[in-house]
Formats: sequence, C-alpha cells, structure tokens
Amino acid sequence: MNPINEVHVSEPSLVVVDVAGADDATALPFQQLLADRWATAKAEHTTRDAGKPGVRLSCYLDLRQPTDLTAASADAAPVSAAASQ
Repeated sequence: MNPINEVHVSEPSLVVVDVAGADDATALPFQQLLADRWATAKAEHTTRDAGKPGVRLSCYLDLRQPTDLTAASADAAPVSAAASQ
C-alpha cells in the first residue's frame, strides 16, 4: 500500500481507509458502498502483495459530504459482526 499523503488527512473529516479482502469481488463492492455514501473516487483496481493472501486498496473519504441514508437500497444486506472478523 502507498504511504498516506499529508494532503489526504490535512483537515478534520478527511479519512484514508485501507481495505483488505479475499478478492476483487469482495473489496471493490465494499469500496463502492463507501464511495456511494461519501462521494469518493471509485477504485478501478486492487493490489496484491507478493506472498500474502487477498487483495488491498485504499480510498479517500471526505466525511463532510452530506449523506442520505434513507436513500440506501432496501435490498442491501447488512454487515454482520461475523462477516467483519
């Protein structure tokens, strides 16, 4: 993963999120959920670290962006505690 650039966290409410997942089919949809809520740029690809399992990506969020949680998809599955471990 690339080091965090000072610009990415130069103000309150700016966040860098590093995502690790089993595969692209796991990591990219999760990142898309974040992008949908906080209008961040969508990741186009993930990276793999040699000799380590899974994939990784970083995304940059601005939590000052307004969110409309009532507009969330009704068919979206909630994240369970077991899935986050």
